[in-house]
Amino acid sequence: MSQAEEFHNVDDESQGLARELAPGLTTRIFPGEQAMLSVVTIAPHAAGTMHSHPEEQWGMLLEGSAVRIQGGEEIAVGKGDFWRTPGGIEHTMRAGPEGCKVLDIFAPPRDAYRKAGKGFASAT
Repeated sequence: MSQAEEFHNVDDESQGLARELAPGLTTRIFPGEQAMLSVVTIAPHAAGTMHSHPEEQWGMLLEGSAVRIQGGEEIAVGKGDFWRTPGGIEHTMRAGPEGCKVLDIFAPPRDAYRKAGKGFASAT
């Protein structure tokens, strides 16, 4: 495999494994051996469903504004903010009026996200 295949662009919609998480939420997934990246696009005012999974998750807001709902708390986030979600903690995201784009990092990779599909494939 050429190392050029290991390079990607966050704005290139043709890259990654496509997954529709919920109405108004789509992601492109980039699985690796020890970690996985997911570029999530959320339509204005759209929200995911509360879910959890055993993998640790880090997130960073790349564009827009949102509210991160995690462990029973609602925390407003803006461009450049990032957070950690320990495994087993229920969470979701609600986009602001302009929508948002989020970079999620999972470790270890989520097996359910190694293929295109639908839904969060949550543990809860």
